[in-house]
Amino acid sequence: MKKRLLSGMQPTNPRLHLGNYEGALRNWVDLQSDNKLYCCVVDWHSLTTLAHDPGQIARNSREIAKDYIACGIDPSQSSVFIQSHVKEHAELHLLLSMVTPLGWLERVPTYKEKKDLVGSSERESYGLLGYPVLQAADILLYRPHGVPVGKDQAPHLEISREIGRRFNHMYGEVFPEFASIINPDESRSKLPGLDADEDGNLRKMSKSYDNCISLSETADETAEKIRSAFTTPTKLRKTDPGIPEGCAVCQYLKLYSSSWESQWDEDRKGERGCMQNKKELTESLNAFLAPIRERRAQISDDDIEDILRQGAVEAREFAAETMELVRNAMGLS
Repeated sequence: MKKRLLSGMQPTNPRLHLGNYEGALRNWVDLQSDNKLYCCVVDWHSLTTLAHDPGQIARNSREIAKDYIACGIDPSQSSVFIQSHVKEHAELHLLLSMVTPLGWLERVPTYKEKKDLVGSSERESYGLLGYPVLQAADILLYRPHGVPVGKDQAPHLEISREIGRRFNHMYGEVFPEFASIINPDESRSKLPGLDADEDGNLRKMSKSYDNCISLSETADETAEKIRSAFTTPTKLRKTDPGIPEGCAVCQYLKLYSSSWESQWDEDRKGERGCMQNKKELTESLNAFLAPIRERRAQISDDDIEDILRQGAVEAREFAAETMELVRNAMGLS
């Protein structure tokens, strides 16, 4: 029997970007042939910042699911579903919230970050504070062997393990200890954005910075973004030496061009200009994204609804088994 893995992304935005693919999706696709992957769109989590427009979350969820499939997640191997379509997530969240100390949640580093994101004009919600408990429920519900995650995100999973351990200590062994399955290619998982901060350092790719390349955008849109991408500030002419390590375009060439070593060498020696780098990156990146775009264009709204419906059936089947174990352990059956 294949080992179970649980993975998921928030539908805060309607389109995933290249950083999402390199940081997570590529690894999920590689793992699915040897493991049973429960691939979730965690829509309830998005309510912590988008509660004012839940309809947007529903629309985004379908678009994110299309990106999953376009990037290679195979519904015949993996269960692709929306979190809110499997109500057992909510039931386990409720029960785990009864055994999770308040102090554990208040000390979570991301709590303050999320409070700042919500803004000071209104008080943060209970859901924002309890976010880690819902995350724990999402994971523990499938009693997985592991959770695929980037190296920088791995520490955020520890509270889910702590909650599982506390439940086991109080009621008996129900939840196995799960592993963090780190993306093996760290250079890809830390793909930078197309811009730099005020000190000239490349920033991470993020929708909030508007510095990303979406998986579903057109070839022309990608070309336009690359034309304005950050390069070596001191390289004003072709003959000026470049610094590939600090150039967004060169960082992308390293991942998407088979000739990146010679391109970097020529850039460093002042034997090629930034416009040539951008032209060649546009060609290489668009060639890489072409099959993803083509597959996505073939996924209809009806197709994705069918995939999500079947994925939810498969997820509920296993989730129901877990909840029976949980209720029996707590004497609630």
